[in-house]
Amino acid sequence: MLPDDVFVTLADIEAARTRIGPYVRRTPVLTSDVLDEATGGRLYFKCENLQAIGAFKARGASNAVFSLSEAEAGRGVATHSSGNHGSAVAYAARLRGIPAYIVMPQGVARPKAAQVERLGAKITYCAPTIPAREAAAARVVAETGAVLVHPYDDLAVMAGQGTVALELIEDAGELDLVMTPVGGGGLISGVSTAVKAKLPAARVIGAEPAGADDAARSFATGRLIPLQSASTIADGLRGSLSPATFAHIRRGVDQIVTVSEAAIVEAMRALWESLKVVVEPSAAVPYAAILEGKVDVRGQRVGIVLTGGNVDLDRLAWVARS
Repeated sequence: MLPDDVFVTLADIEAARTRIGPYVRRTPVLTSDVLDEATGGRLYFKCENLQAIGAFKARGASNAVFSLSEAEAGRGVATHSSGNHGSAVAYAARLRGIPAYIVMPQGVARPKAAQVERLGAKITYCAPTIPAREAAAARVVAETGAVLVHPYDDLAVMAGQGTVALELIEDAGELDLVMTPVGGGGLISGVSTAVKAKLPAARVIGAEPAGADDAARSFATGRLIPLQSASTIADGLRGSLSPATFAHIRRGVDQIVTVSEAAIVEAMRALWESLKVVVEPSAAVPYAAILEGKVDVRGQRVGIVLTGGNVDLDRLAWVARS
């Protein structure tokens, strides 16, 4: 286990909330009688799909970028991302008036790359693997002198993501369970820290695709097992846990479950139809875990973070293509 000074704290999360207040939205919490009846629980959906840049990532990136000193910020910022974090760093950099350099994998969803471009960042494309992304980001940092804002292996990013839980608890009240997707683990690290501090009896469960199940395997074995490859429609969850996020998961997360691709598509469609909001595949993964019976929510008050809504509308998962 890591020393205490490399864990995010509730104080860090509360400070992040103050710091990013001018730059992010307080997103709504939605409920649905239809989904409650279908699952037997009382579900509270925290709609980060309605966040600035369409994803919760705006929180962590804004906290990291606005935590930089003037000297650091003057060098610009860089990151690697499959989409949402890249947009978030570009967004925060634009607000602070500094350059942003984003490494993205070849084949990234076009709307996500287009959003990064609209925000004025420079994109470098690389092979669609985590080692390739990290190597390309290291080269960009070496060439530009920019400060790396890692997608999840950064305490400032984790603290920013944890602000989701503060708002969720305030709006939904006492919860028995909070669920988030798991990719690199930055979101669930911040959320679990806030939940365990505010609601000690509440459980925290992470959900990830079966085709990108490094968190589940690591959690089950008690040792970090890097993700070698990922095959899933949930492109935002193709990250691999870091030692820091794994340590947070071991400290504050009660369970990690995996779901099938079919369940992700079914959950995504159900959320669109019942909540009347656009969610991307990654955001649907926790509800998919409920649909597949991986998590029993009957009689419980459950908070679910809908992480994003950046979808290629020309390639919807349930629309047949010739």
